[in-house]
Amino acid sequence: MKQKHFHALLLFMFLMIIASACDSGEEASEEVENSDGYTNMSVFIAENGEMDLETNSFTEFAEDEFDIHFEFQKTSYDSSSAKEKRQISLASGDYPDVFFLVDWVDKFEPSELLKYGEQGALIPLNDLIEEHAPNLSKVLDERDSFRKIATAPDGNIYGIPGLEECFHCTWPNKLWLNTDWLEKLNLDIPSTHEELKEVLTAFKEQDPNGNGKQDELPLSGSAASPNHSIIPILMNGFVYDDAQTRLLVKNGEVSFAANTPEWREGLEYIHSLYEEGLIDSGAFTQNRDAFIQLGNNADNVILGAAAAQHPWEFVDNENQYAYNPIAPLQGPNHQYATYNYPVTNGATFAITNKASEKTQVKAIKLLDYMFTIDGMVRAHLGVEGEDWVTSEESDVAINEDVEPNVKLLHPEEPTNNNWSAAAQYYQPREFRDGQVQAEDIYTDEGYERRLQEATYLYEGKEPEETFPFWAAWYPEEVQDEYSTLETNILDNVEQSATQFITGELSLEDDWDDYVNGLESLGVDRYVEINQEAYDNYLNED
Repeated sequence: MKQKHFHALLLFMFLMIIASACDSGEEASEEVENSDGYTNMSVFIAENGEMDLETNSFTEFAEDEFDIHFEFQKTSYDSSSAKEKRQISLASGDYPDVFFLVDWVDKFEPSELLKYGEQGALIPLNDLIEEHAPNLSKVLDERDSFRKIATAPDGNIYGIPGLEECFHCTWPNKLWLNTDWLEKLNLDIPSTHEELKEVLTAFKEQDPNGNGKQDELPLSGSAASPNHSIIPILMNGFVYDDAQTRLLVKNGEVSFAANTPEWREGLEYIHSLYEEGLIDSGAFTQNRDAFIQLGNNADNVILGAAAAQHPWEFVDNENQYAYNPIAPLQGPNHQYATYNYPVTNGATFAITNKASEKTQVKAIKLLDYMFTIDGMVRAHLGVEGEDWVTSEESDVAINEDVEPNVKLLHPEEPTNNNWSAAAQYYQPREFRDGQVQAEDIYTDEGYERRLQEATYLYEGKEPEETFPFWAAWYPEEVQDEYSTLETNILDNVEQSATQFITGELSLEDDWDDYVNGLESLGVDRYVEINQEAYDNYLNED
């Protein structure tokens, strides 16, 4: 009887092992390869309102070209919800094989890459890139800053940022002046701080909008973005302001800008403008909606000058054609312009440990295709003849010194032919410079040319050495400390600058307390950590 039960037990265990093996094999088969031989690939990706990823023609193209079957885990272009959904998926363990993220919506921050890389959730891409991604390898070899952005302190590449070498984004802090008003008041374009003050005073007092009221706002900005701040534009004549870290670099030595005598001198000048009513009181607090309402004012044009990367950030109606950029002001000490390599650290593409070896290879090959001009055009722009056309002999590139390449068609109805910003960005400057634009910069079709020409005024005006905040990595052991220092110190600088400018604090009476306060917040340690990050940046092979 015991022997009979023993044999029954053996049979049961054998059948369970067979069943388990079958189930396991079916799971792996489902995960890696479906019945038509295509590799299944789960992808976390953002879908905008004009796109249907399942029927998208680029989806179909990529599936056929790379023998992939996509299983999309979709999110929206809403930044907070996209980030939350991604973080929940990673925390729960229910994450996909591959992430394709939109930089300005959500991306892996450097600290996340180190965290998830160390935990094993994100796999190092170094070997995959070397073996299967010749185009990406070439980009990493030829672009030193891009390689440093992508490479973690441990030497691993856990994710890839998009390469979007936007020329006008490289010098983002510009001053746009109402040149219609200049012409009406017979004024010259200002080139120094004192000349700007004279122009703003005339805007305030001489009724350039002609309505018989003193309702003009000579200068404004917003708190919505560092690019909208009036402080860097005006401060750069006194001391360099990168609008991000407030760090200086000279002869390889990192120091802090916002506690120097030159910073104080700049605040004195900006305070003098505010005290005379030449700066809009909302410039330091208002959001973008409030900012744009000034430029769009229905009854009369009321805005004289604005701090912004481009005009549509503060006016989106026909009033925008009144505004033109002026060159960086020549101050008592400098004529600097804020510089920012337009590729930021972090990653918009990553492969997880859920991906099989076969899926990893297909994912990196898909990414590598996007790091070609043809692949980028197909993934981002769409289909020739429907979304874009090649240039004609009469077309002129944005940069008139280069050969034109493509002209966007902007069809009225979305074509659902591309992944748009959800595809990996690969737009080197030479490609962007070659895009066709109308020659009339005061039209929607010539808008990019307008931005290009505006930026020529700022190009090369940065100091010889700047702190590369776009590529700085901080070791995991100092990340929490650094995050606290950065938040406390930079918030204090911004709040105190506003208070000194508006007169809530006195530069005569309160400056020393401000400087001592920065010391108590750990500004020396902040500089020390950034010096180490800068040294590591310089020493990377």
